[in-house]
Amino acid sequence: MSQPQTPPAPPAALADAVTRVLPGARTDLESLVRIPSIWADPAHAEDTRRSADAVAELARAAGAESVQVLSAADGAPAVVAHWPAPPGTPTVMLYAHHDVQPTGGDENWTSAPFEPTERDGRLYGRGAADDKAGVMTHLAAIRAYDGKPPVGVTLFIEGEEESGSPTLTALLAEHHELLAADVIVIADAGNPSVDVPALTTTLRGLVDVVVEVSMLKSPVHSGVYGGPVGDALTALCRTLASLHDDKGEVAVPGLTTAVSDAPDFEESTFRSDVGLLDGVELIGTGTIPERITHKPAIAVLGIDAPRVEESSNVLLPRARAMVSMRLAPGEDAKTAQRALCEHLEAHVPWGAHVTTSSGAGIAEPFSLEATGPVYDAARQAFSSAYGSSAVEMGIGGSIPFIAEFARTFPGAAVLVTGVGDPASRWHGIDESLHLGMFGKGVLGEALLLQRLAE
Repeated sequence: MSQPQTPPAPPAALADAVTRVLPGARTDLESLVRIPSIWADPAHAEDTRRSADAVAELARAAGAESVQVLSAADGAPAVVAHWPAPPGTPTVMLYAHHDVQPTGGDENWTSAPFEPTERDGRLYGRGAADDKAGVMTHLAAIRAYDGKPPVGVTLFIEGEEESGSPTLTALLAEHHELLAADVIVIADAGNPSVDVPALTTTLRGLVDVVVEVSMLKSPVHSGVYGGPVGDALTALCRTLASLHDDKGEVAVPGLTTAVSDAPDFEESTFRSDVGLLDGVELIGTGTIPERITHKPAIAVLGIDAPRVEESSNVLLPRARAMVSMRLAPGEDAKTAQRALCEHLEAHVPWGAHVTTSSGAGIAEPFSLEATGPVYDAARQAFSSAYGSSAVEMGIGGSIPFIAEFARTFPGAAVLVTGVGDPASRWHGIDESLHLGMFGKGVLGEALLLQRLAE
């Protein structure tokens, strides 16, 4: 059997240029991480504006011919910067986002979430990986060319991706000509490991449903009436328990599932990366990549009920929960959402009244065929930068705007890359960026711009 060929080494001059700009890129990344740009929290709206202004200033310093901070309706500020295309070369849009998730409780972090801290070769902080690393990957690649990239570049840094990009459609429509590109590089995904680059070709979709169970007109004493009279919270728990079978497989009928040819993960490494407690079992069936990327998954995100400290001996008249479902590629989001509602309504016990309604989150699954010269150039560039062959992979998360870009610019090739890895803990406690992989990602993107120019 033939052995895989070692990718060719990147040009020495470009590798040296990337090495030269990395220290400054890291310093600027740390400065961005210090800004708590949580657009989803109104208390941090001004911080998000500060973040956009900081990115705009970095783009100007990197030689952009024009820089604008834009928004649509009441949307978050986005940054659009432009480097003109040399004659005969394409224009490449480099996308990332500067807004970040809430911290999940600052007290739960090993180090302060908005004070970047290095430990064991990783930079910890909210947004260090998702997605301010993407912002700085783009800017560092441009700096490696001394602000004169070999292709036209439109840098587009969004400010509300973590809120579902609610005004992106309007922003793309309003500034269509400004954002038009031949190639779109989206740096908001990850790699299977710090040494193996990936092109993301599938993304799961997402739907949310709010389910409310009612049993009484008002609270009543649990000692006087408990026994023949049930309570809404217990009924809700039984309803939610019906969403999975005993193996942890999603029990909602009629949903799309698929298989993946991606190599399985080493379970012990996966458990460590996730932070599973000793003895906690994985749920579902199939390989871990299949369960993450090609099968539906359901989680209960929140329940409206009294806090334990505030509870009393009464039977609760009503309770409600937010149920989130990830969708396999090929699924229709609206159809899946109806199936989830119908399942919940059919499994409420004891004649309890139930209502279901759509939550705020909905995103169609996405898949693409990574064929053609642009994708070949990307594989060559990232394989050379990482020293190992690039792979195609799916990710379990949902990135609704990717489909929006594909619809708005149907002639553009869409590349989904990133500098996260399984240990990055996007959206979680102790989010981090592997600094060695960050350097490889910058080199890969710089090589990609060179190959696209050719």
